[in-house]
Amino acid sequence: MDADDTDVLAGARVATRLPAQDLDRARRFYAEKLGLEPADERPGGLLYRCGRGEFALFRSAGTSPGTFTQMAWEVDDLDAAVAELKRRGVVFEEVDLPGFRTRDGIAEVEGNYPGKGARGERGAWFRDSEGNLLGIGQPLY
Repeated sequence: MDADDTDVLAGARVATRLPAQDLDRARRFYAEKLGLEPADERPGGLLYRCGRGEFALFRSAGTSPGTFTQMAWEVDDLDAAVAELKRRGVVFEEVDLPGFRTRDGIAEVEGNYPGKGARGERGAWFRDSEGNLLGIGQPLY
């Protein structure tokens, strides 16, 4: 492999794919609860664009285990985002583990990637209508 082969993905856009057993139910959830409408669609799939990224929901017979964050948004004001989503009926996960606890659905996460220049992050998690675990984060500077 020469030097040009090693960076084949470095300049590529990242696009998340999330499974949905019921695409119509998922479309309603993303519209009503998250305020998102598909930018494009094809048989068995809905494409959403947020900021500079995109994600797709695809019809799948399988389900997500929902044991890890599958996709997250980074916002400037986590409190405002969580409050608005709660107003729309989104239910946030409550976690109480040693060293990791949410209060009113929001956790303080110590540390961050040095390149981001943040000292930590605040985060909140919820499940969509299909059981996918989604997150919202706000870096702490």
